Amino acid sequence: MSDAETTDLPTIGKDSEVTIHYEIRLPDDRVVDSTFGDEPFTVKLGSGAFEPRLEEALVGLPLGEYTRILLTPQFAFGMPDPGNVHTMPRNRFPADMDLEPQLVIEFDLPNGESVPGTVTAVTEDAVTVDFNHPLAGQNIQFVVQVLAIDGRKAPADSPALKGGTS
Repeated sequence: MSDAETTDLPTIGKDSEVTIHYEIRLPDDRVVDSTFGDEPFTVKLGSGAFEPRLEEALVGLPLGEYTRILLTPQFAFGMPDPGNVHTMPRNRFPADMDLEPQLVIEFDLPNGESVPGTVTAVTEDAVTVDFNHPLAGQNIQFVVQVLAIDGRKAPADSPALKGGTS
C-alpha cells in the first residue's frame, strides 16, 4: 500500500465501533483468549464490553493493521489488589458444591450485576476467593487485526485480511 493510500484510511478513535480479531497471549506464548479461527469481535469502544486498558491500546491503529502489542500489567489487566481477596464462611456456599482451588464462581452483587471470583483456598470452615482479574499482574501480548472501523472495512489487500505477519 502506498503512503497516500494509508493516510486515507481511518484510525480507531476513543468512541469508534471496531471489528477485530484478537488474541491474548502470556509471555510463554500460551493463548488465553482468541477470536482467530472464529467470528471476529465487534465492540463500541467506551461501552464497557472490553477491558478499558486494551481499548486504549487500540486507539490510533489504522484500518487494515495487523500488529502485536506488548503490555505490562499496568497497561493490561492491572496489578493484583490484596483487598480483592476475601475469606468467607464455608456455609455461605451450597453444601454439595465441590470447592477447590482454581474454581471460578460467579457471585451476584446487590446491584444485580455478577462478578467472577477464583477460589484460592478451601478449609473445612472457610473459602478464600480472589476477585482480581485472572490476568492481573501478567505481562501480555495483545495480537490484533483491525477488520473494520465504524462500518468501513479493511481493503482486500491489507495484511489484516491476508492473515498478517505475526
